[in-house]
Amino acid sequence: MNRLKERLQAGEIVTAAWSEMGSPDNAEAMAMNGWPTIVIDGEHGVGGIEQAVHVARAVEAAGGDVVMRVPDGSETTLKRVLDRGIRSIIVPQVNTAAQAKSIADFCRYPGRGRRGYAAPILRASRYGARPDYAARAHEELLLMVQIEHVEAVENLKEIAAVPGIDMLFVGPNDLAASIDHMERMEEPAPQELLKRIEKGAAEAGKPLGTIVGAGRGMSDLARLGYRFIIGPNDVSLLVNSARAAAAERDRMLSEFAGRTETSTSNGAPTSNY
Repeated sequence: MNRLKERLQAGEIVTAAWSEMGSPDNAEAMAMNGWPTIVIDGEHGVGGIEQAVHVARAVEAAGGDVVMRVPDGSETTLKRVLDRGIRSIIVPQVNTAAQAKSIADFCRYPGRGRRGYAAPILRASRYGARPDYAARAHEELLLMVQIEHVEAVENLKEIAAVPGIDMLFVGPNDLAASIDHMERMEEPAPQELLKRIEKGAAEAGKPLGTIVGAGRGMSDLARLGYRFIIGPNDVSLLVNSARAAAAERDRMLSEFAGRTETSTSNGAPTSNY
């Protein structure tokens, strides 16, 4: 079974970190140090599907769980990602119920959908070691569609009602941009759209996921009912650490500016202080 799906169905709040750099080592390090759920960003991050599989292997070997935000909701993309053993998926830019239905169909085998069959040769089936894979794949699938456009908000009730959609995942940045408020998520108009999504999801009985931001931290989001919350990413963790170290260095250089070194008789440098 999909452990992440089970946790969410049980009502747990699940937190995660982004893998943006396509680095198995970075993802493994995060998984081993407090972030066992890693979301591979196939939409904006580095690398394609095969790079994502390398990241997934590292995280899973560390005992963690993987989600992938795929680059698009096409049949080919979804089929290849699922075939390669990614069981939890976020699909970006889903604005209509028709889109959501197509995505759900692409992810499920005939009888429930129209996913192409090649189960015995797939990583997803452990290369045939799981003969029941095709019969149970739908149970293990965690499918999230991303609500990140004003059109999707207008169609939220219909999208949420599509069979096979497990969660609505809110993208606040693109949502704000869709109403000409790019990088102004904290302003009233984008905040009102977020409230509409939260109200609509609650009425539909559909769990919500999102990222931190728009002036809202993890605790704020949990209080609002979000159950899947993505926090830091490997780029920001690295860059923020680098900037903090550089700031410390610059303070030292400023403190010691103008101080010179003299040499001892054997030529080894020594400080005047």
